[in-house]
Amino acid sequence: MLVLLPPSEGKASSGRGAPLKLEALSLPGLREAREAVVGELVELCAGDEEKAREVLGLSEGLRGEVAKNAELPTAGARPAGEIYTGVLYDALGLATLDADAARRAGRSLLIFSGLWGAVRVTDRIPSYRCSMGVKLPGLGALGAHWRGAMGGVLPEAAGKGLVLDLRSSAYAAAWKPKGEVAARTATVRVLHAPTRKVVSHFNKATKGRIVRSLLTSGAEPAGPAELTEVLRELGYVVEVAGPGRLDVLVDEIH
Repeated sequence: MLVLLPPSEGKASSGRGAPLKLEALSLPGLREAREAVVGELVELCAGDEEKAREVLGLSEGLRGEVAKNAELPTAGARPAGEIYTGVLYDALGLATLDADAARRAGRSLLIFSGLWGAVRVTDRIPSYRCSMGVKLPGLGALGAHWRGAMGGVLPEAAGKGLVLDLRSSAYAAAWKPKGEVAARTATVRVLHAPTRKVVSHFNKATKGRIVRSLLTSGAEPAGPAELTEVLRELGYVVEVAGPGRLDVLVDEIH
């Protein structure tokens, strides 16, 4: 099973660990593309601060993120699972998983990123600010930049089992499963049952809990049909919305 996750805008501080080593990150086929983005981002943020803030879409209150990006090559690095915070990651609770579930998380979770392309939760990265919607001066739109690199890397990473795609639309555009991988890919929409509407906070928290449930149960569904049954066994109310598309209905917003 491979679970595709979005990153979070909020991130923990880099800390004082050893600095980033691009060559040590998972999915080594993305290294050249990563080097290009890191180089462009550092150059941008080490120059005109106002221009960098405009390119990155940062408010005045986030001005400090520019200086943080400029220091990426020397900043301390921590496991990505500790860097990403926010509603989904709080609900997922990586730090509180038992040893078996943590090992499954290490091999099953892939976090998409405008800066790194995609990383595993065990990959050591510094804190940064660079969304997939950014257009860097020397590279253009990051979504298009990553599509080329990921096309040759992600199909192999997908393995032979279920691909559970929980990414937001901006990050989903960086790689779209095709062929037989698409046939075993499932997307999940979380709906407030009484209103049949998506509520952002509620949606993210429930997706985090779903991933945690799968990791702690040890389930390894082979495709969308098996995932539907597993989730129902785990207590979720699931409806099939179409080929590879599941709706999870939840009564309470929390």
